[in-house]
Amino acid sequence: MRYASDLVPGRLVRRYKRFLVDVRLEDGRDVTAHSNNTGAMSGCLREGARVWLRPVDAPHRKLPFTFTLVQAGRSLVCVDTSLAVPMVREALAAGLLPELEGYSRVLSEVPYGVEGRSRIDLLLSRGGELPAKTSGRALPVNDERVYVEVKSTTLVEGRASSFPDAVTTRGQKHLEELIEIVRAGQRAAMIYGVMRSDADHFEPADAIDPTYGRLLRQAVREGVEAYALRARVGPRRLRAVDRLPIRL
Repeated sequence: MRYASDLVPGRLVRRYKRFLVDVRLEDGRDVTAHSNNTGAMSGCLREGARVWLRPVDAPHRKLPFTFTLVQAGRSLVCVDTSLAVPMVREALAAGLLPELEGYSRVLSEVPYGVEGRSRIDLLLSRGGELPAKTSGRALPVNDERVYVEVKSTTLVEGRASSFPDAVTTRGQKHLEELIEIVRAGQRAAMIYGVMRSDADHFEPADAIDPTYGRLLRQAVREGVEAYALRARVGPRRLRAVDRLPIRL
């Protein structure tokens, strides 16, 4: 997957207010970029680290750049959480997840959950019928589905990729909702996009969010599928290259 625009290199000055990073570009300009990664990004925010920003030309945006890549030791890390779902889409098309093949429809941001207030990252669907569209997006009925939640993972400790890197009540809720999907008779899957190449397995970050780790283990016991995809990250493109074993 190539980035939507050429990335602009620079050096990290600081990250603050969760959504903002200051960067000194190679031409000497100081700019503020938006960060859509609200996690701690532990190990990725060393002052002076080499970073890459993605230019965004959108009338609603106040900041012209999105914080996209950072050099962490020997590894290049993608910290732009918006790229995890497109990467997973490509991985599905490339056959990296044969367990999830055979679904003719791939839908995004479909409302789901007990209250219908959450949105699933990807809904895989096959069979059933498409009703006549009245208003909004028409979803198939009587189809087979897999509800897929994607998590962007940047934390590596030793050789373990771990999620989350901060306590996440939202992530806990997603696991609870996937459990309910399985209990209702449909498939559900959690996919961890490991957005760096220096890990050899995935495990929940129990020391950071023990509740999340407990819920992930419960979800897997109840039938929620879990997968981890390792990315190859470069300043021109990003792609999932293989799968990592998950240790629970």
